Amino acid sequence: MLAALSFRLGQMVLVMFGISVVAFLIFFATPGADPSARIAGRNASQETLIQVRHDFGLDRPLPVQYGLMMNRLFVSRDLTSFVNRGQHVIPAVTGAIPVTLSLVGGAAVLWVLGGLIVGVIAGATRGTFIDRALMILSLIGVSIPVFWLGEVANLLTQSRWHDTWLFSWVPPLGYTPLTKDPWGWFKALVIPWFTLATLYVGLYGRVLRASLIEMMQEDFIRTARAKGIGERRVLLHHGLRTSLVAFVTMFGLDFGALVGGGALLTEVVFGLQGVGKLTYEALQTLDLPMILATVIYASFFVVMANFVVDVVFVFIDPRARDVR
Repeated sequence: MLAALSFRLGQMVLVMFGISVVAFLIFFATPGADPSARIAGRNASQETLIQVRHDFGLDRPLPVQYGLMMNRLFVSRDLTSFVNRGQHVIPAVTGAIPVTLSLVGGAAVLWVLGGLIVGVIAGATRGTFIDRALMILSLIGVSIPVFWLGEVANLLTQSRWHDTWLFSWVPPLGYTPLTKDPWGWFKALVIPWFTLATLYVGLYGRVLRASLIEMMQEDFIRTARAKGIGERRVLLHHGLRTSLVAFVTMFGLDFGALVGGGALLTEVVFGLQGVGKLTYEALQTLDLPMILATVIYASFFVVMANFVVDVVFVFIDPRARDVR
């Protein structure tokens, strides 16, 4: 088992190195792209461009440029924005991480619980009215765009019904740090949580239902029934546990992608200054250091999520321990 974990950890390191190289080459070595022009500003003189290239090491070979950039990102941490002069990139990204983690973490709790409830009930009542109703609701949830649902939620809670007893507790759009005001943190995020989780509850519920129905046809399930084990225990202790493999895989990948910036639309709609919104603003101004930092950050969480899923599989499935 230790060999399998070490092998997967080495793979993760190599993948992160490859991603950092590719991201650097795309943003700083693409033919026709001149980062020094972004730094110097429009209509800069040739002398100014030469000085900027020298100051930022852009006149040196690409491997040296890459090493200097990674050093300024992860060692000295003094890389500054090309657009907002004086703004350090790493503190900006680390300051946005708690916002994104708070948003995605709370939504993940809701969609995991909701997906389990929908999937188990629909699988246990296959072919009945309850099953069809849950699948219709799940399909509606999957089909609703997050930005539209968020705007409707804002319209109701911030404008139309804000002065009623139902939504008078909803604070203005924005983020309140957990350490500063836990209750204010919860109130600011509860509507975004439900908005982001709606899509995934329907998706996970449908996937779990299909996996559960397929698993209940297996031979070991028929053997358990033949031994006289109750239907509820067969469903929850045998069918559900085996069906969670796909569920766990999806959760790991989706959680990593959302923490890495996939919750962009939700953050923009609700005015949350998370990593997704930070990346969106950097893309609008072509702030290359900020984009590079957020891309590497996002890649790290996606790769880490894959690694965690692999680790979970190593513990629950002995076949995954074979590294050959």
